[in-house]
Amino acid sequence: MSSLLAELCASASAAFAAEGLGPEFGIVQPSDRADLAQFQCNGALSAAKAAKTNPRAIAEKIAARLSGTGLFSDVSIAGPGFINLKLKDAFLQARLQTLADAPESALPKSGAGKRVLLDFGGPNVAKPMHVGHLRSAIIGDCLQRLFAALSWTKLSDVHLGDWGLPMGQLITELALRQPDLPYFQDADLSPYPAQSPVTMEDLEILYPEASNACKSDPIRLETARQATAELQAGRPGYRVLWQHFFKVSEIGLQREFASLGVRFDMWKGEADAAPLIPPMVENLKAAGLAVMSEGALVVPVAEDGDTKEIPPLILLKSDGAVLYGTTDLATIVERETSFDPDLVLYVVDQRQHGHFEQVFRAAKKSGLSGDALLEHVGYGTVNGTDGKPFKTRAGGVMKLFDLIAMATEEAEKRLAEQGLAADYPAEERAAIARMVGVAAIKFADLSNNRVSGYVFDLERFTRFEGKTGPYLQYAAVRIKSILRRAREEGHSLGAPVIRSEEERRLALQLLAWPETLLAAEEKRAPHYICDYVFTLAQSFSRFYAEHHILSESDAELRSARLGLCAVTLAVLEQGLSLLGIEIPERM
Repeated sequence: MSSLLAELCASASAAFAAEGLGPEFGIVQPSDRADLAQFQCNGALSAAKAAKTNPRAIAEKIAARLSGTGLFSDVSIAGPGFINLKLKDAFLQARLQTLADAPESALPKSGAGKRVLLDFGGPNVAKPMHVGHLRSAIIGDCLQRLFAALSWTKLSDVHLGDWGLPMGQLITELALRQPDLPYFQDADLSPYPAQSPVTMEDLEILYPEASNACKSDPIRLETARQATAELQAGRPGYRVLWQHFFKVSEIGLQREFASLGVRFDMWKGEADAAPLIPPMVENLKAAGLAVMSEGALVVPVAEDGDTKEIPPLILLKSDGAVLYGTTDLATIVERETSFDPDLVLYVVDQRQHGHFEQVFRAAKKSGLSGDALLEHVGYGTVNGTDGKPFKTRAGGVMKLFDLIAMATEEAEKRLAEQGLAADYPAEERAAIARMVGVAAIKFADLSNNRVSGYVFDLERFTRFEGKTGPYLQYAAVRIKSILRRAREEGHSLGAPVIRSEEERRLALQLLAWPETLLAAEEKRAPHYICDYVFTLAQSFSRFYAEHHILSESDAELRSARLGLCAVTLAVLEQGLSLLGIEIPERM
C-alpha cells in the first residue's frame, strides 16, 4: 500500500506540472487547521513567486485540476492561495480495506536491497549492566526492529568492551589476590584450566575495587596498563584469563538484555578486531596516513574549515597499547569485509560524539569504510528528579536488573489501584506486572527526543492514564477484549465504513502510519512512533466513547465498526512491537 501523503503529493505535483509549473510545488501536508480541512497545499504561493504572477490565480487552476481527480470531496482556497483539501470517504474506506486485508502492506519497503548494521548495547565485560546502558539498549533495539520491518537487511552487534584498560585492572587485581594461579606465571602453562577462577558475582566485586585502586595509586595504574599491553600482545595466561572473563560476563549480560526483550544478531567484542589491527596499522603507515606524534602513532583528522579543534586519532600509545579508537577503526574494517553495509548506526551516548567524529573521519580518509555511511545516533542522559544522572537512593549506580524489579513492583501497585487482573492466577498476574513495568520504562525512554535527557519518574511512567506505555497496553487489551467478545457472541467483522467524524479521524490516523515509519527511519527517531501510537489510541478512545459497537443493534453497522476495531488493533500491535512493548492478552 503506497503512502497516502505520497499519493496526494503526486496528484498535486501532476497538477502543477500540467500548468507548466514545477512539480516540486505540489507538496501536500496535514492541515494546520483540522476544523477547516484534512490536508493543505501551499505551493501556489511559491510557484507564483517563481512565475511572477498572482498566487490565487495559480491556486484556482490547481484546485480545478485536483477537483477532477475524484479523490476529494472538497477543494477550497483560503487567503492568498492556500489550497484546502478534504478526501472522499469512499477513497478512505478503500485504503482502509487494503490495510485491513494486509496490515503488513502499511510497512514501506524503503530498505529493500540495502544493508544496515546497528552497533548498540556496548556494556563492558566484568561489569553488570546499569541504568547508563538503558538508552542504548532500548533505542538500538527499536531501531533494529524498525529497519527490519522496512525491509532492510539488518545485522546488530552488541560490541562488548573487552580489550581495554579494565581488563588489565582485573588481571592485576586477581593476581594480587590469587598469585599462585597458573595464568600469572611467565611460562606458557597450556592447557590452562577450563573452569573460570571467577564468577560474575566475583567480577562485580573485583572490578570496582581494581578501578578505585588504580585511581588512587599511580603504581597500580601503571601495572594495569602494562598488563593490558601484554594481554593485547598475546601473553598466553592473560589471554585465557580474558576468555574466562568474557564467557562469564556474556551469560549475565544475555540475561540482562533478555529481561528487556532485547536481542542481538552478534555477540562480538573489541577483541574480535584485534587480529586486524597490525596489518591495518602497517597499511596506514605505508600510505602516509599514520604518523608519529609525541611518541604515539596517530592519524590526523583535522580538516580545513573546522570551527573547533579536532584532535588526531591515536592508533598506538607510546607503549604499543591500542585505544578504543584503534579497535573501532579495525571493527569498521571487519564489518566492511564481512557484511558490506550501506549504513552503520552507532547508538551511543551523545557525549561520545567527538570520539566518533575522529573515528569516522579516519575511516573515510583512509577508505577503510568503503561506501558505507557511518552515523552516530547519540542520546541524552537518564536523570533523577534532581536533574542529575539517575542513581540509587544510596547514591550508587542503579543496576538494570534492580530497575526492572522496581518497575515491576510499581506496576503491581498500579494494577491493584485500577482493579486490573485482580482475580487472575498469581503467575499470570506477575507476568502482566512485568510486561507493564518494562513497557513503562521503554515508552518513557523512547517517547522523548533521543538527543535530550529526561527525568526518570517511575510513579508517573507506570500510570494507566496519560502518555505512558501502560495506557497503550490497556488500549490494545480493550480492543482485544471487544473482538474476543464479538467472536464469542458470533458477530462478524466487516469492511470499515466511515459514517461519522470520529470514524473519519480514526481512519486518517490509521492511514498516516507509513509516513510516520518513514520519518522515524529518516531521523532515527523512535519518538515519532510513540507520538503516533498515542494519538491512535486517543482517536480510538473517542470513537469508542461516541459509538455503540457490541451493543449496536444494526448488524451491518456493528460489523463495520468491528472491522475498524480490528484494523486499529493491527496497527497498534505493529507500533508497540516496534517499540519492543508486549501486549497482555487481558488485564
